[in-house]
Amino acid sequence: MAATEKNGERAVQLEVLREEKKACWSCGEMLEAHFCDSCGKLQPAAPTDYFSFFGLPRKLSLDTVKLERDFYQFSRKLHPDIFARATTKEQDWSLQKTSLLNDAYRTLKDPISRTEYLLKLEGVQMEEQSKQATEQARQSGQNKIQMVPPELLEEVFELNLQLEEARMNKKMGDVDGDLLGELKQTKQSLENKFGALEAELKKDWEDWDATESDEQRRTVRDKMVDLLNRRSYIRNLVRDVNEVLE
Repeated sequence: MAATEKNGERAVQLEVLREEKKACWSCGEMLEAHFCDSCGKLQPAAPTDYFSFFGLPRKLSLDTVKLERDFYQFSRKLHPDIFARATTKEQDWSLQKTSLLNDAYRTLKDPISRTEYLLKLEGVQMEEQSKQATEQARQSGQNKIQMVPPELLEEVFELNLQLEEARMNKKMGDVDGDLLGELKQTKQSLENKFGALEAELKKDWEDWDATESDEQRRTVRDKMVDLLNRRSYIRNLVRDVNEVLE
């Protein structure tokens, strides 16, 4: 790793520490995010976001190889077995930090979950809203309403008719080869659209990392939310087609 990159990571970690304004519980010196830089003692598991846990800025283009390497380094240093003879509080901190480490790594290594998590930090509760809408629909006995992307309106209308017919055929034990062939073609078309959204989303990741003003970030944020919603909708359509084709 280049010296400038190391210095940059160090600067990020120190900035996090300055904001927290905490000193080591054991020696009172300046401390690292997880261990005291002076005495080496494990520090309390303070509330933090997943990016800060790894000493990373809130950016979407991450070096996943380095992330994996840091994960395994942290895993070895924070493993509860290392603190088997330590104080009770240090054992508890080890367990808490290990749990947070696993959650942070699992979220940040996947680009989609990383994007959704960053949007959550920005105040967009996509997952919670989806679960809430599902629960409300279940309690009311109504179907959950999903907004159809405008460019898919005609295709979705036709697809729903095909799916309804295919499900009925399945119940009756009938096989309509032509209908199944059309569904396979539709599935391929949807998967192509799904891949195109992924490529478009990657461009938004680059724009997010490069933006500096709040207004620009809001614009990119809204674009990512729209793309993720469309991506989720298409994924559900592919799932419905697969269920019929099984």
